[in-house]
Amino acid sequence: MLSAVPAVPEPAPADRRPALRFGARALSYGELAVAARSLAGRLREAADGGRVAVWATPVLETAVAVVAALEAGLPVVPLNPRSGRAELGHILADSAPELILAAPGDELPEAVRGLRRLDVDLDDAPDESPDETAGARAVPAADVGPEDPAFVVYTSGTTGPPKGAVLPRRAVTTTLDALAEAWQWTGDDVLVHGLPLFHVHGLILGVLGPLRRGGSVRHLGRFSPEGVARELNAGATMLFGVPTMYHRLAEALPGDPGLAKALTGARLLVSGSAALPVHDHERIAAATGRRVLERYGMTETLMNTAVRADGEARPGTVGLPLPGVELRLVEEDGTPIAAYDGESVGEIQVRGPNLFTGYLHRPDATAGAFTADGWFRTGDMAVREPDGYVRIVGRRATDLIKSGGYKIGAGEIENALLEHPGVGEAAVTGEPDEDLGERVVAWVVPADPASPPAAEELSAHVAERLAPHKRPRVVRYLTALPRNDMGKLLKRELRVP
Repeated sequence: MLSAVPAVPEPAPADRRPALRFGARALSYGELAVAARSLAGRLREAADGGRVAVWATPVLETAVAVVAALEAGLPVVPLNPRSGRAELGHILADSAPELILAAPGDELPEAVRGLRRLDVDLDDAPDESPDETAGARAVPAADVGPEDPAFVVYTSGTTGPPKGAVLPRRAVTTTLDALAEAWQWTGDDVLVHGLPLFHVHGLILGVLGPLRRGGSVRHLGRFSPEGVARELNAGATMLFGVPTMYHRLAEALPGDPGLAKALTGARLLVSGSAALPVHDHERIAAATGRRVLERYGMTETLMNTAVRADGEARPGTVGLPLPGVELRLVEEDGTPIAAYDGESVGEIQVRGPNLFTGYLHRPDATAGAFTADGWFRTGDMAVREPDGYVRIVGRRATDLIKSGGYKIGAGEIENALLEHPGVGEAAVTGEPDEDLGERVVAWVVPADPASPPAAEELSAHVAERLAPHKRPRVVRYLTALPRNDMGKLLKRELRVP
């Protein structure tokens, strides 16, 4: 019956293949089938066909809750446990879930206490004997189709209150199957990650992805280089992470030969959710001989591009469009860029079966997100190589700098700054300039706070590697860059004190 879920093949209750492991706790495919079917039956009665919220802590119960809700044909609203009261209140008022699923013992904040609560108690699930699993097997299949919603995932809300992106079951299966083809992902793979479970990367790719292939996932609970090394050295074949995680791995590698051995032995290292700095790419490759593959996606589109397992992993690029995905770059007036030369910057627009169906209760925002002929406006700026590889240079709103008649992408300047030994972290923005229109501003976290590199030195460093018009005109020093829970840089919080 789990074949009704856009993630999981049909397992028998006696199937002992490992499916999920969170820390010391694990479920086989048979145990997952029994637990999910039992919970799905309860959800059918309790939720009355409506949406269900899931308190998405990084525990086994969260994964079971999501599989069970999908099994029951109910849309899932993953909740970030670190969200503030106002954000939680907005999401709950907007999505109006029938109830909330949580692990027993989870203390929920006041903002969600008005919801009916259903604990995901794995100790109460039937065991695997034929008599006691008969009831779970008898739960009728959900009457759902590919266009029915699987998830309502809320955007980060950088330009206003978070919007709920409605992701149909079709988008989930399309993305996971396209990634499987690109990455040669099979049931023999064991994925390790320590990502949050309230978003696309950690939940849909990181949990449902392995289950759809018939493989397994080992979640660290909390990311650490030691945990990554332990799991890869114990048979895991793939690692998913965000740039912050790979930066920490790169920092740890020089003094940890066990970590270097583990990464060297992995079949696939994948980074996503933001651009991985070229400097970290090179440090990991130098220590392990392995290249990190990048992919590109959004909440609204799931995955659009990926570097293939059998392709060239070029640092700073996110590969080629996935099967079924159409991608184009357009000028500011919407005119498609005719020839790809690796230099012309345009906005990425995509269309294909991987896209969401719209923003919940926001027909105006949905209409504004698409062109008249059905292309989704991503707001991301990129260049494309003649062979089709895509290199993202930043967000249109925060990373495209128009200076002295040039269109400059912040990303390449950030990569150049990170090649300087005195720079620990870097971000680049633009600010108004009477002469240039905008000037390039670098925000730098020094590698050694007691001895930051001079602004003139950093400006010359960039001009030598890129072009003089791309050099920072202003350098500001910080102790840390603002980031969200996924490690994404929050450039809108970079302000002059």
